[in-house]
Amino acid sequence: MSGRVIMHVDMNAFFASVEQQHDPALRGKPIAVIGSAARTVITTASYEARAFGVKTGMTVWQAQQKCPQIILVTGDNRKYTYTSARIVEMMKQFTPLVEVFSIDEAFLDVTGSLSLYSSAERIAFLLKAEIRHHFGITCSIGIAPNKLLAKLASEMKKPDGLTVIKPDDVAPVLETLPIKELCGIGAKMERQLNLLGIRTCGELGRYPVDRLKRKFGIVGEKLHLMGQGIDDSPVVPIEEAEEVKSVGHSTTLEHDIEERGEILRWLLQLSEMVGRRARRYNVWGKTVTLSIRYADFDTWVGRQETLPTYINQSDDIYRAAVTILDTLVLEQPVRLLGVRLSNLRYESNQLPLFEEERKKVLLAGAMDQVNDKFGDFAVTFGSLLDSERRQEKGSHVISPAWRPEGIRNVEVK
Repeated sequence: MSGRVIMHVDMNAFFASVEQQHDPALRGKPIAVIGSAARTVITTASYEARAFGVKTGMTVWQAQQKCPQIILVTGDNRKYTYTSARIVEMMKQFTPLVEVFSIDEAFLDVTGSLSLYSSAERIAFLLKAEIRHHFGITCSIGIAPNKLLAKLASEMKKPDGLTVIKPDDVAPVLETLPIKELCGIGAKMERQLNLLGIRTCGELGRYPVDRLKRKFGIVGEKLHLMGQGIDDSPVVPIEEAEEVKSVGHSTTLEHDIEERGEILRWLLQLSEMVGRRARRYNVWGKTVTLSIRYADFDTWVGRQETLPTYINQSDDIYRAAVTILDTLVLEQPVRLLGVRLSNLRYESNQLPLFEEERKKVLLAGAMDQVNDKFGDFAVTFGSLLDSERRQEKGSHVISPAWRPEGIRNVEVK
């Protein structure tokens, strides 16, 4: 293969596979990983369960209708983040150019490693063997001239597959491939393209680019290139990735709430989680955003406030969130709450000039040190210290933005 050689590694049924290796009694059986909350859906299903039609996002009831013998396993996110981080370290043995795409996916640029390993296929086999030996789980790997095609290739043979798309194979592979198979073309975009008579990648690549640009703006040109299998985006290692634009946390509540005091307690908890992560990485922000999803699950409310100064103290973030809340008339009980700090800048911590502000910063730093050592919310605000809520504190969901290091390495439960 001439030019770049890119690999996409996709762990197979990752959460379920980790659980099956952790508990041998689950191996070979249909299992589904679910959340610990009362309101939960299928996070990942094993391939044994998928054979019955169980899919990610189904409710537990739907999964049990499809597969009455399914075994439900409450997810342990610490296992998954630990395993993911170790696998990334394995990848770095073959190339320093590793871009984590999600907790169970990564791109590797192995162009510069071919002289050491003779071929990309050999690297793929070695990596597969390493992962299987250390963790007992499998992955599917795609090899291609760019990231777009490498991800497509990794989807072609699952589980435990290896697919190579060489430059000469690109046009034949894409000619009849449905456009929805390309990463970046979701259901909404697919419908819009279908209205133009575009159903395959071949048709997309031949469609007049000026008409695509009139319809979709600058995205139209990218769509045209995608239809031809062209993607010049580099593999960006974590340490070289663009600075994050925001720091946020959200939570889906165990039950719908509408009493103001309960909403305020959740906002304080979320503000502390945001503030602690911002302080850890010396991030300050001027804009606070409050997100609310109502009980009907479809209605979103998002409001933000831009402050005159940069902040990263939890109580300042909380006060801004409450100010936003006070501008809203809640139309329904609340199902989800989120707090985000954006409009960021990175700078070293400096003690404020005035004594009261210095005390507040030093106190927050002391709390952070205790919580880093003994766990989230070991020391916290008094209003969060009731027994019912103590069990709910922390992040129970792995965000799609999670990364194994840096500010996106959110601690999970």
